[in-house]
Amino acid sequence: MANANIRVRFCPSPTGNPHVGLVRTALFNWAFARHNEGTMVFRIEDTDAARDSEESYNQLLDSMRWLGLDWDEGPEIGGPHEPYRQSQRMDLYKDVAQKLLDAGHAYHCFCTAVELEARRDAARLAGKPSGYDGTCRNLSAERIERYRAEGRESIVRFKMPDEPITFTDLVRGELTFTPDNVPDYGIVRANGAPLYTLVNPVDDALMEITHVLRGEDLLSSTPRQIALYKALIELGVAKEIPAFGHLPYVMGEGNKKLSKRDPQASLNLYRERGFLPEGLLNYLSLLGWSFSADQDIFTIEQMIEKFDIADVNANPARFDLKKAESINADHIRMLDVKAFAAACEPWLSAPHANWAAEDFDRAAWEAIATHAQTRVTVLSDITANVDFLFLPEPVFDQPSWDKAMKGEPAALLTTARAKLETADWSDPESLKNAVLAAGEEHGLKLGKAQAPVRVAVTGRTVGLPLFESLEILGKEKTLTRIDAALAKLAA
Repeated sequence: MANANIRVRFCPSPTGNPHVGLVRTALFNWAFARHNEGTMVFRIEDTDAARDSEESYNQLLDSMRWLGLDWDEGPEIGGPHEPYRQSQRMDLYKDVAQKLLDAGHAYHCFCTAVELEARRDAARLAGKPSGYDGTCRNLSAERIERYRAEGRESIVRFKMPDEPITFTDLVRGELTFTPDNVPDYGIVRANGAPLYTLVNPVDDALMEITHVLRGEDLLSSTPRQIALYKALIELGVAKEIPAFGHLPYVMGEGNKKLSKRDPQASLNLYRERGFLPEGLLNYLSLLGWSFSADQDIFTIEQMIEKFDIADVNANPARFDLKKAESINADHIRMLDVKAFAAACEPWLSAPHANWAAEDFDRAAWEAIATHAQTRVTVLSDITANVDFLFLPEPVFDQPSWDKAMKGEPAALLTTARAKLETADWSDPESLKNAVLAAGEEHGLKLGKAQAPVRVAVTGRTVGLPLFESLEILGKEKTLTRIDAALAKLAA
């Protein structure tokens, strides 16, 4: 049942190029919000000035628009909880940090990096947890003054409760974390800058987020956030603790988590290759969720109707490029031919096309589009499939030439040319019969007979349906190219 009170958020950091794991997280949040007629909040977590960039910020917005993952509150739209960039919310975090200190939920920690490392090493040797040991938890006022007089800097740590924290994960069920595995943690740096551990839950609280759907890698931070939420509720900053759901890892090669550095992780790669947004989203949705046991291909509208976070699988999902391409090809077939032709436009001109702009023949393109649509996996495939129509002469792929021009190709091409000369060029079937008859004269079946013709005319052994291609290219160009191939063979 739809629940209009549901509020989810997608909160990436603007560092580097968007990657497919990030998109999968955005998609699941978006589908959950749309299924429940809830609110999708888009928030930018840009508090790391050293790594964040405006270029990445703009890429994030552009990617979300390209994918069609619209948001109800966030950058360029606004909303009741503005601003939606953390770099513009620093005063809020400072205020909350001070309230936590005043209420005794947080404290100043003066431990140096050297002291912390020494205590961690000792804990490891003793077989104990190596997290923060609470040294500064109950410092006297005199000790604090002495540390400050010594010039020691302090961070702010949140004081974790001394009892287990149990919660029900929407994907993984009930989970319990014991106190020794969740020590006190830093929320404000020594220079006063708030850490992710503070700003993320504070923003979720102030923006009244009801469901936090995020990657499994953040699961270990959840008990810390739940404890912080309880403190924020006590302080009147938060109203309730959101429900948490941790999405499965996306795995790459060799059973390793797909990282930003993996080439196949970059969203830009799929845009540049000509994936359709709906094809890519269809595939990414299958990384941890399924539409049904016997259906992998569906529209985004069908996904919205069916999506339930309870159906997400906790097991890691493997990224399979071949399956992604196959699903994208299915979505290409689902387009009407005009939409397909329009989607291909970027790959029919510079810098992708290797023909002159004035040689592009729109009528020929529109005629061949319906045949090309069944043969391409990604839109960028179209350039090589139709270049023979717009280049003055075909670009010969030498291995293809060598493969096709075996036996006595000149004799076959000479016979085929003569029969094509008298064929009906308004009927691809007539052109097929001409090449079939030429093959029969030389003891060849159609497949063997048409290979030299295809390479002579298109430069390749594989491509679009040959006889429809010849009809669109036209009689004069086709015969001229066969003549050129015969001359090349003679030379």
